[in-house]
Amino acid sequence: MLKRTVFFISDGTGITAGALGKLLEHFPGTNFTQVRLPFTDTLDKIKLAQDAILNAAEEDGGRPVVIMTLGNIELRSTLKESNAYFIDLFNTFIDPLSLELDQKPLRGAGIAHSVMGSKYNDRMEAVNFTLNHDDGMTNSGLEEADVILIGVSRCGKTPTSVYLAMQFGIKAANYPLIPEDFERGSLPAVLHKHLDKIFGLTIKPERLHAVRNERRSGSFYASIENCRKEIVTAENLMRNAGITWADSTSRSVEELSAIIMEKTRKAS
Repeated sequence: MLKRTVFFISDGTGITAGALGKLLEHFPGTNFTQVRLPFTDTLDKIKLAQDAILNAAEEDGGRPVVIMTLGNIELRSTLKESNAYFIDLFNTFIDPLSLELDQKPLRGAGIAHSVMGSKYNDRMEAVNFTLNHDDGMTNSGLEEADVILIGVSRCGKTPTSVYLAMQFGIKAANYPLIPEDFERGSLPAVLHKHLDKIFGLTIKPERLHAVRNERRSGSFYASIENCRKEIVTAENLMRNAGITWADSTSRSVEELSAIIMEKTRKAS
């Protein structure tokens, strides 16, 4: 397999450069070694980055890939003296857009937070809400939820809720369906007045068995028979309540979040 080192170099946290790194997923035939160099905001740090790029090229036998978000033109130009393949946020996206809009772009570190500060604060507020309403921790404030995820234990509710909050500012609560709900044959009473906000997750029994077995090996909770029974019962509860659900077995949290936002009309 082809081996390449990819550098994420930024004058800030490097979050934006990391997001651009999703491009690498289109090339599964290459083994990428990732090196992150945030807060590269002086010429001395640029020189250190250049040394690291040179060393990586010698070790790999090929040019490193450099994904960079450097607003300072001097730092950018100096870094580009290195022998690497550069994906430059400013050169590729920001500068052409500047010409189109006939406006000078802001170039300092942390622009995303300073320009979209209210949205950033909204995300942080959503994260706090989501963490406080994880796994049915509290019923208080459910009326503030944008979406409530339900499903059997360990089907992916928590990571999906957190992703919705962090990426989109969605206040996502999640509720596990438990044996008491199955015996009663209905959703928890506290959820009845929030049916319009509820979205369900399900999962294949074999996958649920594997996940639960890692946590409580050999237990009835993790047994394949119990997993099958809980999933069938949970899906029946959701079907009877008219709740839409998605299968999390082979879907990433990104895919699940997109489905949830589309189905609950939370997409921006």
